[in-house]
Amino acid sequence: MSSSLPLNPAEPDIQTEDRAIVVHKVGAESIPVIQSLAKITWEVVYKEILSEAQLIYMLELIYSSDSLQHQIEELGHQFILVTVEEKEAGFASYSRKNENACTIYILHKIYIDPNHHGKGIGKILLNYIVDDIIPAGAKSLELNVNRHNKALGFYKKSGFEIIDEQDIPIGRGYFMNDYIMKLSW
Repeated sequence: MSSSLPLNPAEPDIQTEDRAIVVHKVGAESIPVIQSLAKITWEVVYKEILSEAQLIYMLELIYSSDSLQHQIEELGHQFILVTVEEKEAGFASYSRKNENACTIYILHKIYIDPNHHGKGIGKILLNYIVDDIIPAGAKSLELNVNRHNKALGFYKKSGFEIIDEQDIPIGRGYFMNDYIMKLSW
């Protein structure tokens, strides 16, 4: 697969018809922005899928400052932010599946501010990631997505295929009921 957008990680500014969209890599300095965007997006994306108690629990589990710091510094997750007209509009994170399987990458997160849904921002983030990992030897990108998440349509339209299902216990009796999806090129 080749990216349909002219994205270059070394020069991530993208100009579209009437708005400036910028994608850039970030680190621990952006944890507060990531947390803010996660709260905004999760409340919309998961309100009909998860109970309020599970949503609060998972936000703290995955997006606490300590957890994000661990993901960035110890697990090697690369976070990227997208801004639209200089305002944060979404984020994603990705990494190698493991050190020995450098041809497989994992898309851990991709969330867009609900005010920007349907405007192509998710595709821009996905293309940025693919353009970043292909030169590193990636042959595929995998992700987990809740089986009831409306984003399934986006992933399928982007070329991802369902390859498996998982029910992952995350504590307090909660599970992540996911599809595993894969995009290969």
